[in-house]
Amino acid sequence: MRPSMYAIGVDSGTQGTKVLIVDFKGKVRGRGFAPHRSIENLPPGSSEQDPWTWIGALEQALAQALKEAKINPQDIVSMGVGGQQHGFVPLGKEGTPLRPAKLWNDTSTLEETEIIIERLGGAKKFIEKLGTSLAVGYTASKILWLKRHEPHNYRKLWSVLLPHNFLNYYLTGKCQMEYGDASGTGLMDIRKRAWHREAIASIDQELEAKLPPLLHPSQPLGYMREEIVSHFEMRKVLVSSGGGDNMMGAIGTANVSPGVCTLSLGTSGTIYSYFPEPFCDPEGEIAAFCDSTGGWLPLLCTMNVTNTTEFFKAAFNLSNQELERRALKARPGAEGLLFLPFLDGERVPVLPFASGVFFGLSRQNFNPSEMARAVMEGTILNLGYGFSRMRSLGLKPAEIRATGGGAKSRLWLQIVADIFKTPVITLKEQEAAAFGAALQSIWNYFKEKGEDVKIEEIAKESVKKDKLAAEPRPENFALYDAYQERFNSLWKTLKEEFHLHKKALEKTRG
Repeated sequence: MRPSMYAIGVDSGTQGTKVLIVDFKGKVRGRGFAPHRSIENLPPGSSEQDPWTWIGALEQALAQALKEAKINPQDIVSMGVGGQQHGFVPLGKEGTPLRPAKLWNDTSTLEETEIIIERLGGAKKFIEKLGTSLAVGYTASKILWLKRHEPHNYRKLWSVLLPHNFLNYYLTGKCQMEYGDASGTGLMDIRKRAWHREAIASIDQELEAKLPPLLHPSQPLGYMREEIVSHFEMRKVLVSSGGGDNMMGAIGTANVSPGVCTLSLGTSGTIYSYFPEPFCDPEGEIAAFCDSTGGWLPLLCTMNVTNTTEFFKAAFNLSNQELERRALKARPGAEGLLFLPFLDGERVPVLPFASGVFFGLSRQNFNPSEMARAVMEGTILNLGYGFSRMRSLGLKPAEIRATGGGAKSRLWLQIVADIFKTPVITLKEQEAAAFGAALQSIWNYFKEKGEDVKIEEIAKESVKKDKLAAEPRPENFALYDAYQERFNSLWKTLKEEFHLHKKALEKTRG
């Protein structure tokens, strides 16, 4: 690798854009950040942003990163963009968005999702045909929503882009999708890595012509437009295929070979792992994606992790350090106290009407320390249901690489290691998506130059482990196995009660 050459890595997320300047040995030289503004006062369930907001944030964050890096901009040779998945940027012939982008967390398209699934023969048939399920947030339902609710804009539709594709289009003037991000549209056969004509036709027979070509993620998009290059005093910058934020996060944690799992402990929780062959869940609980290296990336997502501890901390006026100190006073299992962390409902297991539950309160555990530990254990037991399903479908985890705010807690890492019976490590570079985007662009650069450098080699050399880690403790296995069984039994028992409770609340408030 050549340290005098540099790559730009971009993570364009819901809250803002992060930019890293990375040398070809994997050292971060500069960082930048700029926030995004969402459109306010929308109808319930809608979540939208103006795509031009992302452009402004990218330029601002890149300027900051270049200033901090203190390098010659002409030594930058590649750039990669990761973006929030499942969004929809409807592009007109003039190359400008026809309306604001509907984001991944937009649930206003529930009816359209159900229509598409029904037209393909139901949920089971949809999975059989495409190798994946169709979640409410996926792009397909947003396209049908545009056709049904804004036909004047749909008639002008020239191209369907995802958020990272729109940034790539701005940078190069080219429309293209790679396998990883495209696999989250609900329009792609993830096993064949090709557009699925029947799924597309369920929206519109003419839609296929408006979908960009699918290319292998090792193929770069092209070179950055001269106007942008000259503005930042760069010379010639190759723009890689990029991908979704989870796909870039996989590369940024060196999750590019079997056995490595990436765990994100943020407001929500995600676990994903590289597979060299298609991974399909016949029940549709585990999201089936392609990755952005040419493999596949099954992904589990739960909705409740650090949001639960944030509420707990606020209730008892605790800092992160005080929360961990209190929880450490309690033994594993919190004296029989179980916590179901469904404060925002839940995606896996499918419990949209669920709420949080403390179960098993007694004189021995009705105190802040036991409750703090139960809250932390509950978030991982919740992930444990889906993780067990991934294992039953072929996952053989050798190591978990933890990121996100929860990964700073030694106790949380230990709970993960004990419940999953797998070693857990942390990484020196926590901005995994932006870092992965930079590494992918380095890979694309070498490919473009005719050098046969594998993404595994780049990731192995660049991704460095940190000191914070946890080894599984066998003495806790039997306890947590029993707790996992009770946790699963409890939410299944309460499934109907959750629904009735929500109805009763609505009646009371109404």
